[in-house]
Amino acid sequence: MPKLKTHSGAKKRIKITVNGKLLRRRPSGNHFLQKKSASRKRNYAGLEGITGKASKSMKLKLGK
Repeated sequence: MPKLKTHSGAKKRIKITVNGKLLRRRPSGNHFLQKKSASRKRNYAGLEGITGKASKSMKLKLGK
């Protein structure tokens, strides 16, 4: 059985912490920022954890 290849889109967008948690950026924070309120833009900042079944499938894509 050949080795699984890492999903190149996932490896660019998802970070794995030392403890094995997955982190991603929040969507909608890159453009059309003029019409969004300051509080809304602050909510887009920072990283968000991936949990549940999505986490399991992402780890599979990343080869972990």
